[in-house]
This record gives sequence, structure tokens and C-alpha cells, in this order.
Amino acid sequence: MRKLILTTAALALTAGLAHAESHGMTVRMGTEGAYEPWNYINDKGEVDGFERELGDELCKRAELTCEWVTNDWDSIIPNLVSGNYDTIIAGMSITPERDEVIDFTQPYTPPDPSAYLAMSDDVDVAGAVIAAQTGTIQAAFVAEQGWTVVEFPTPEDTVAAVRSGEADAVLADKSYLAPIAEEDPDLVLLEREEMIGGGVGMGLRESDGELRAKFDAAIQSMKDDGSLNALIEKWEVASTF
Repeated sequence: MRKLILTTAALALTAGLAHAESHGMTVRMGTEGAYEPWNYINDKGEVDGFERELGDELCKRAELTCEWVTNDWDSIIPNLVSGNYDTIIAGMSITPERDEVIDFTQPYTPPDPSAYLAMSDDVDVAGAVIAAQTGTIQAAFVAEQGWTVVEFPTPEDTVAAVRSGEADAVLADKSYLAPIAEEDPDLVLLEREEMIGGGVGMGLRESDGELRAKFDAAIQSMKDDGSLNALIEKWEVASTF
């Protein structure tokens, strides 16, 4: 899906003993909780969404006891490496830059197109001010084009910037922006879309190869029996495999 985090500090951090691979210990599933429908906090104050349902099923198939932990996006990789939780399951695109810091499972969704949300359908993105969440593949893409990008800490802030006129459009996952456009008649999706980033996978510490293998096997089993595609269709987060 989306995000690109580069951190040099994380390379120097170690998680100590592989918490998640120790027999009888709980696997802590780290997510952002702010990117509906991928992951969000529901009215009961619990993690919900596509990745909550997916993660629970993966833990069941891998015969693991799991609990959910939320973490701000901008520190989600460093806090994985330092041992605050054992996985990242937060709509994170697999990229070479991230793979230098952490390991990934095989993708559990194909790449999701990125879309532009604006107040008017005649926005020229090349000459516009584009909002994007900090540390995302969308923010990196806009910067690489030489366009003007303004970065914000949360997805909600990027949309608010468009509504307030601080930005002309926001670039983010289409699966995130489409429901917002449907609910707000003042906002429209531009026809132009970008295909950036690889598929979305679970992030793990490089030392946790056994845990990665368990989740890889669980993801593959869901692909094989069709349940992963059914879940993707239910939550409308990406195209199916």
C-alpha cells in the first residue's frame, strides 16, 4: 500500500531475545489504528478493519496467541526493531528501502492504486500543492516528481488540508480516499491514479525468521483456499490475487 520509512537509528537497535518466537509467549501485532478500512479504532476502542480480521485469522492458522498494539506511523518501524511489538500489520508496502531495515512476509494484498482527492476535478497535480502523510510512498512519489508536497502526521490531517485550502489535493491509497469522496459532495477523486509501491506485507524483525515463516505459511494457506481474496473483497482494500 503506502508508506516509506527510512531510519538509520533502527539499524542500531536490537530486540534482544526473539520475543515472538519463544514458546508460550504472546505475539504482539503492531498497527496504526488510523487508516480505515485497513485498520482503525472502533466505537468500543478496539482495533478493527481488514487487517484486524486478517491478523486474527493468520494467528489462528499459525497457532499463535496474539494481542494488538497501536503505534503512531512515524515511529512504527523503529519501535518494531526495538521490541515494542513483534509484527507490523498496518497497510505497509514492501519496498527495498524498508527491506534494508526489517523483513517482510509475502504480500497479503497486491499493490493498491494511489488516488488524488481534491475540491475540484480540474486540479493540475504537477503545478499543485499535494498533501501526503509523512513517511509514505505517496509523499516520496510527489517529491520525486519535483512537485510541491506538504506532509502531515496523520491521514485525517491530509484531507483536512484540502478542505481548508492549505493543499490542492491529497495523494493516498484509493481504498482510503474513495469512501471519503463518496460521503462528502465537496470532494472528488481525480481521474489520474498512480501505481507506486509493491504489495502489502507484514513487517518483522530480521532476527525473527521462524515467526516470518509461520505467517508466510498462514498467508499462503488463505490464498490457496480463497479466503484471503474473500476478505479483500469484503473490505474493498485492493484488487484480489
